[in-house]
Amino acid sequence: MVLSSMTGFARSHGASGPYTFEWELKSVNAKGLDVRLRLPPGWDELESFAKKRAGEVLSRGTVYANFNVKRTNALSTIRINEDVLASVVRVAGVLAGKIDAVAPSIDGLLSIKGVIEVVEPESDETEDKAAKDAASSAFDQALTQLVEMRQREGTALGQILLQRMDEIEQLAKKAETAPGRKPDAVKARLAEQIAMLLETSDRFDPDRLSQEALLIAAKADIREELDRIASHVAQAREMIAKGGPVGRRLDFLAQEFNREVNTCCSKSNDIELTNTGLEMKNVVEQFREQVQNLE
Repeated sequence: MVLSSMTGFARSHGASGPYTFEWELKSVNAKGLDVRLRLPPGWDELESFAKKRAGEVLSRGTVYANFNVKRTNALSTIRINEDVLASVVRVAGVLAGKIDAVAPSIDGLLSIKGVIEVVEPESDETEDKAAKDAASSAFDQALTQLVEMRQREGTALGQILLQRMDEIEQLAKKAETAPGRKPDAVKARLAEQIAMLLETSDRFDPDRLSQEALLIAAKADIREELDRIASHVAQAREMIAKGGPVGRRLDFLAQEFNREVNTCCSKSNDIELTNTGLEMKNVVEQFREQVQNLE
């Protein structure tokens, strides 16, 4: 399986009998799958079909589906509602005997709401059914194009995510080999700090200070965090290679990356190691932002 982005766009056209139509699909990021359709009156039955088909091939994303249809070679006709017109004329006659007013003109009568009706051409049940079947097929075409576009973007995102993993791995190795992590360097810093404390007071117990120094050195070690970061890198690469809807899992992994890097920074007592941790934190944030686009 390949990775898939949640963003994409597709359009398809079709025709059947007197109808011509167009589907326009657009998808954006979302926590789950939400299909929102805009259908003209009389085409509502396409909604259940479209949502079912989208659910079969998509896992996440908000999909906006707009359907436009036109009916050719069938003209609307104008009809005068005789009953409404007769009522209007009758009322006009009654008022004419009570008030001094100009008799109503033809264009004035026709402008009254309800006097003129626009009659749509009668539909043919067989033609309508054929058109809806054709519209369903056109939706499938647009949906296929949308999936293909999302997969192309997902493949590109996968390459970017693998680059971020390479960067994190390189920074983790840099942190592991930082001069400040070497035992001699740690010992020298602790000895210097202890010496400064002993100079300020003679009430310190040297043996107790040595024990505290060992405890501080153990707490400052980031070996465990580096091992977990290496494990997360391996998991991320495996998920990206496997593909499919792994966006949520990678998002969780990004949170784990962030937790380990923060711990490395908090334990650091060396400026070079701190800077390396901050670089890694920046890469992890870039990884997390890109993962938000994956299905």
